Amino acid sequence: MTEPRALADLIDGRMAGPDGYMRISVLPPIWEELAAGCAAGLHDLSALWADGKGMRMALSDSARGLRTIIDLKAEDYPSVARHHAPALRLERAMRDLYGVNPIGLPDTRPWLDHGRWPGKESEQRYEFLPVEGEGLHQIPVGPVHAGIIEPGHFRFTANGETVVRLEQRLGYVHKGAESLFVGADIERGTLLIGRLSGDSTVAYAWAYAHAVEAALGWPVTPRNSVGIGRVRGLLGRLATARLEIQRVYDSMPSLQDRTVTTGIVSPALARQYAAGGFVGRAAGRAFDARKVFSYGPYDTVEFDLKTRSTGDVDARLLVRLDEIGESVRIVGQLLDRLSPGPIRGESPAPGEGEGAALVEAFRGDVFVSVRLASDGRLARVHARDASWFQWPLLEAAVEGNIVADFPLCNKSFNCSYSGADL
Repeated sequence: MTEPRALADLIDGRMAGPDGYMRISVLPPIWEELAAGCAAGLHDLSALWADGKGMRMALSDSARGLRTIIDLKAEDYPSVARHHAPALRLERAMRDLYGVNPIGLPDTRPWLDHGRWPGKESEQRYEFLPVEGEGLHQIPVGPVHAGIIEPGHFRFTANGETVVRLEQRLGYVHKGAESLFVGADIERGTLLIGRLSGDSTVAYAWAYAHAVEAALGWPVTPRNSVGIGRVRGLLGRLATARLEIQRVYDSMPSLQDRTVTTGIVSPALARQYAAGGFVGRAAGRAFDARKVFSYGPYDTVEFDLKTRSTGDVDARLLVRLDEIGESVRIVGQLLDRLSPGPIRGESPAPGEGEGAALVEAFRGDVFVSVRLASDGRLARVHARDASWFQWPLLEAAVEGNIVADFPLCNKSFNCSYSGADL
């Protein structure tokens, strides 16, 4: 039995880098103890990825303000998912992409590899998890959906109209994004990172910029002020529209009958999966990267962290409405503080370095790690969308609901297919 180890036990006077992360190399036994620490709730798993001939794991302790990247120089390594279920899809994806071997992986099925990659073609059938019981039937949905929604397969097992289990299969929009970064220059990387998930372009680009700036020691210049009047006018319209939407929602009991107690995520699951954004905050997890691991310009403005405790569709909707109001307030404060100044600084000399960043997107926290080679080109870029830890919670939230409520639950999560398909 592996004993859990707390992240704080490894600190031992170490200092964080300019990006706020401490970097610690460990041997397999410590790696496994830290994985068990995730399961014990001693710290959160933020990201898990292959780099070179080894593995890296980003861990965070919100209560103590600690962030650490753990480095293990081994391609055969103790599975994190063996202790901590939220790592399962991450490990399956890294095994598909880089051939690393998580020893003791609970589910050895492929994740991104659908048996159609050149040189790795396979006709092996993908087996969905079995469900036993009287009167059960399966309903396959997707991967092709109506409209322009991205492809994903949802396999429902139901008893009549009641969902007994939902199992997802993603990876249909795998595009080899991580390999495209290798050898690219920083500017090319900026274009690529903004296309990982189109609804979070700014957040990804922002996190990438933070990581590159930390890797090169590149100071940020103040932004010049332009078009303030037009932005203020738009903020007024947004605030008015938000109030009208809230009024309509509050006045329609028939609509609330569909959302209240539908698609519940328990607080325990939200904590276990370190669920970010409105999914986590609607289930009582009071985490926002802008507050917990504050970065500019959010460290200079006032805003409230909006949470609910019921974890249902209603709570997720209300948190999002609340956050629109807070966003309007934040932008107003930033406009008040804008001052003239340069918008571009000279790039430092190219060189080797590392940086990472955690940025709050509309869906939740986005993590980006950047490693630069000696010539200043990108050697490794890894990006983790909030959806990695939210898609599994959708499976849990749908259980016990009727099949017809799945689209409502799904849209209340608003997970990204592209952001999880790398």
